[in-house]
Amino acid sequence: MNVDLLEVLACPNCRGALAVFRAHEELGDIESGALTCQVCSHSFPIVRSVPRFVSADNYAGNFGFQWNRFRKTQLDSHIGFPISRERLFSSSGWAPQELNGKRVLDVGCGSGRFAEVTLSTGARLVAVDYSSAVDACFANLGPHPRLDVVQADVYSLPFRPAQFDYVYCLGVIQHTPDVKKAFLSLPPQLREGGKLTVDVYPKLRLNLLWPKYWLRPITKRIEPPRLFRIVKRLVPLLLPVSDIISRLPFVGRKLRYAVPVVNHRPAFPQLSRQQIREWAVLDTFDMFGPAYDQPQSEATLRSWSREAGLRDVSVFRSGQLIARGTR
Repeated sequence: MNVDLLEVLACPNCRGALAVFRAHEELGDIESGALTCQVCSHSFPIVRSVPRFVSADNYAGNFGFQWNRFRKTQLDSHIGFPISRERLFSSSGWAPQELNGKRVLDVGCGSGRFAEVTLSTGARLVAVDYSSAVDACFANLGPHPRLDVVQADVYSLPFRPAQFDYVYCLGVIQHTPDVKKAFLSLPPQLREGGKLTVDVYPKLRLNLLWPKYWLRPITKRIEPPRLFRIVKRLVPLLLPVSDIISRLPFVGRKLRYAVPVVNHRPAFPQLSRQQIREWAVLDTFDMFGPAYDQPQSEATLRSWSREAGLRDVSVFRSGQLIARGTR
């Protein structure tokens, strides 16, 4: 971690100030040591340059497994196409140049696909994840003078209030136990006038017909390594079936969801055959592995945005269900 991260950090238990102890520093990066609260004396380790405010064993273990295994799969710099860049800026409505020099919070960073994009704008970024995906993110993007990676709980983010100009949380809160509580934890991180973007899976009637939700009661209980082996064997068999169905006129693009595999070929035809297969294994595992998967409605997001006191609220569907607002 960078030393100046202490400017925004606070104890997640009592909001007291934190100090660094027993630190080992290399070229401005604190690689190990501990953060100790000056009020309640609680101590949090810094391991491999990442402050750790949660235990390694938690409900997001499958995400740590997948992002450390697929560390580079969805990075724009790795695939050669600006897929993550386009999603971040189309979802948020932000212009890249407005992030330059601003402090940005990425909640649920995974391996850093959106963090990489944000750093390219000149922003000062804090990337947070609940799982060991923080190690994949730091391996991809750190050490970096404008990046800090933090392992923390969305319900108890370890920051002083109102420290960030921009906050985004993409593809995350539907996988938490209490989605509303996760959403409402984000606006307090913003300065007055700061902007928030969140997306979630949309709650649709068609979800009742999607095999994903028939199978998840079983698959979410399978240990990640075993589930991964199952998915890896099935994807080469199911992906061609999905391709055939998706080419059917009129109904193909919807009907392909009856096949329990994630097929990105219609959305991203620029990806190679190998990339399509790798993304299919990653996102099919991502579909079946999480402990929680809770889609939300547009009305619900609007209600939460009002409760959070956001203004200029916009909620719309663009693949995912997206909510924007300003504190």
